[in-house]
Amino acid sequence: MAPYTGGFTEFVAARSTSLLRTAYLTCGSLAEAEDVVQTALERACMRWEKLCRAGDPEPCIRPIIVNLAISRARRLAILRFVPIGAPPDLPAAHVDVELRQVVMDGLRALLPRQRAVVVLRFWEDLTEAQAARVLGCSVGMVKSQTSKALKRLRTVPGEEVATVGRS
Repeated sequence: MAPYTGGFTEFVAARSTSLLRTAYLTCGSLAEAEDVVQTALERACMRWEKLCRAGDPEPCIRPIIVNLAISRARRLAILRFVPIGAPPDLPAAHVDVELRQVVMDGLRALLPRQRAVVVLRFWEDLTEAQAARVLGCSVGMVKSQTSKALKRLRTVPGEEVATVGRS
């Protein structure tokens, strides 16, 4: 991948919606997601030149977001969350509101690390190896957490959630 040549402000303007969407799905709350993204961008800003020399800074910022979301959930002992409002950048006319609620209820039923794995694997469409790099763990852990998450999602009421991950 070619090195990122833009400045920090341009990067935030171009990629903040995508980063916020990942944080929202990982946290479950828009207010919490905004805090997580803000903290991650503060950390990235401190070493912006180094991140740009390494190439595209976004793959370095996503793990910060996911790890912050998991840490906050653990620190506050919040295993369940209540989403506030609609997810960012999803036009209401094109999204089935009931299905969105079923999906969010399913995510809410997961532990923080399981939720992070599901978001990275199925929303961000990362491979197991890429998700493992983001989470700083082994591929085996990603596989086991995905399996546990899908098993748990299958037990959550709702026909749409019960079919997640089945071929």
